[in-house]
Order: sequence, then structure tokens, then C-alpha cells
Amino acid sequence: MTADGIVAKHISHNADWTSKADKKAFIAETKKHGAIIMGETTYKTIGRPLPGRLNFILAQDPETYREKVIPNTLEFFSGAPRDVIQRLKSRGFESAILGGGPFTNSSFLQEGLVNEVLITVEPRLFGNGMTFAKGHDLDIPLELIRTEEIGDGAVHLHYKVLR
Repeated sequence: MTADGIVAKHISHNADWTSKADKKAFIAETKKHGAIIMGETTYKTIGRPLPGRLNFILAQDPETYREKVIPNTLEFFSGAPRDVIQRLKSRGFESAILGGGPFTNSSFLQEGLVNEVLITVEPRLFGNGMTFAKGHDLDIPLELIRTEEIGDGAVHLHYKVLR
């Protein structure tokens, strides 16, 4: 996100504005977990499956993506956050990365299904736009675990979600 807390200028804004350092950190983290969960809009802004991990896309109508499915690489699902977690657990995943967007992040946070929050703060200001979580009234305390300068002027923040 930008230094003023914005993850995108608008709902279809591509994340091509983030630094190379952020992209490198994102790839490493998502591959470590083996699965990334994202909403349909976030998937559309990326435009392709991220290689080397399961891209689990929450979609209003998964059938519309039937032709795009690549088993164990790109899959579409409609269901509540708890259903998503159960589905991934049943397939042997012990953890996954929640990769957005703001409405998907918010729904998982609201359900208490997020243990940690990792944010890269980029040296940019947008002024207006989409925040990290949107759609629910949240008040979730966090405990800072680590901060790290990752390059390109970006800072990686790692928080534990307190319950």
C-alpha cells in the first residue's frame, strides 16, 4: 500500500505501481505457503494465474471461469471465508496467503480467519482510493512482529492479529 494507506486508486487499478522489492517479497511469501486466496476483481487486475502456487479465486459465479481452470494452479470457488479455509485444509494446505482485494481481506478479517498481516508500504501517496480492508466495520488490534526495509524505499510490516 501507499504511505497514505491506499492499495489501489480504484477497483480495477492494476498493481503495476508497486516496487520490484515488493513483488520479490510477495512471490517468496506466497510460494512459501503454496496457496493464495484472492477475490475475482483482484484476479482480473492481475490477469493471469501466479505460477508456482495455487491461485484460489473467490468468484460470484465460478462456472463462468470453467474454461480458465488449471487444476492445482488456478481454481474458482464461491463460498464463505470459512468454506474456503475448509476446502484448502481438506486439500492439505496448512496455511495460505490472503492476497486481496479490500473486500476479500475485510470478509476474512471479520470472520477472525487471519492470523498475521503482512504489508509493504511503498514510498507513494495517492490521496484517494481503496484501503487494505473495506466492506466491514473492523476494529482489530495488531501486534508488530517485525519491520524490514526491503529495497526501493519500501518497508515491510509484519503484524500478529490479537484476539
